[in-house]
Amino acid sequence: MPNPLTVTQLTLTIKKLLEQGIGSVSVRGEISNLKEQSSGHLYFTLKDGESQISAVLFKGQARSLSRLPKEGNQVVLHGNLTVYSPRGNYQIIVNQLEYLGVGELLIKLHELKNKLDKLGWLDPKRKKKLPKFPKTIGIVTSATGAVIQDIINVLSRRFSGTHIILNPVRVQGEGAAKEIAEAIVQFNKFQLADVLIVGRGGGSLEDLWAFNEESVAQAIYQSQIPIISAVGHETDFSIADFVADVRAPTPSAAAEIVIAEKAHQLQFLSQTHARLSQTTLQAFQQKRLKLHALERQASSLKPTVQIRSSRQKFLQYEKSLKASIEQQLMHRRQSFAPALWQKRLAGQLLQMLVEKKRRLAQLAGHLKGIDPNNLLTKGYCILFHEKKDSVILNTREVTLKEKVRIRLTDGTLKATLDEIITCP
Repeated sequence: MPNPLTVTQLTLTIKKLLEQGIGSVSVRGEISNLKEQSSGHLYFTLKDGESQISAVLFKGQARSLSRLPKEGNQVVLHGNLTVYSPRGNYQIIVNQLEYLGVGELLIKLHELKNKLDKLGWLDPKRKKKLPKFPKTIGIVTSATGAVIQDIINVLSRRFSGTHIILNPVRVQGEGAAKEIAEAIVQFNKFQLADVLIVGRGGGSLEDLWAFNEESVAQAIYQSQIPIISAVGHETDFSIADFVADVRAPTPSAAAEIVIAEKAHQLQFLSQTHARLSQTTLQAFQQKRLKLHALERQASSLKPTVQIRSSRQKFLQYEKSLKASIEQQLMHRRQSFAPALWQKRLAGQLLQMLVEKKRRLAQLAGHLKGIDPNNLLTKGYCILFHEKKDSVILNTREVTLKEKVRIRLTDGTLKATLDEIITCP
């Protein structure tokens, strides 16, 4: 008998025979027992009605797929047959994975799109404009998915108070297309909304297929209510997108589109309010400065202020005059020592002093003559604004029923104007 082989020797022999004898393979089957490891590798079983084989899709190859496989997917695996030595199991190391049925679905989608295009359902000219300020927004989607929450969050954040009506439907699987079409018809039958958002979140072509059914396209085409289609992600396109009045890349984007005009108007009003507030504040500050200037000017025109200023000027003049006379006397006395000259000089200075006093008396009399208090003794009076405390110079400065003060020689009267008569 030949020498017995070790388990390792036998396994390596089988590994060599399989890898060199068979090598690359392409195998069709159904995925089951799918497990995703923390490393990112995918381990699963490929089976048909009678047999199964282990397979592994490493992280690097998994990243190149447009979507990861799921339980029950019918696929074609391209890879290398090998033996996993520690367990003695043979398996396929997957290099490429193709989904069965996708090609047929794409052909079906293309054929339906061409059919609807010939019917005129995709014509941009027939698409309805979205209302600028919709009061009620109808939504056709799943009640349990993230889509409805995303739409509500966007509408609440951008324009709170919008009325939302949800008609919950299944968005994938058997019967989903029928529910979606019926929901659109119901919204139109009872005129429940100003605009509709129809859609769902992302997924595979099979997951989104309900929105590629002709029944859904017909309901969208016949809708009198404008429809925004928001199916899947930005890279996903469906028949509903082509027939709808507006296509949104995502459900959240659909919510942004439906209230875009409202948000624009709110922003415009906010900016206008800020500009008006700033303009009003500037005008108020300018008027306040002008008012202060007028108050200072009015204060300087008061008779009491003018009299006080004249008295101060008179006292300064008298003081200056005395100082000048004394200085001249001292100078004369020093220049003329003889008593005769001093006497004559003293006489001249005395005469000059008398003349100065006379002129001073004339000035004093003049000031006394223009003193309003003296005019009051002759039957005149002076009107003052009660609040502004300024002199009223003409009838244009007062209004009917305005309260005024009347200055007389022995006191003040308060009165209310019942009539204003303007002289011609």
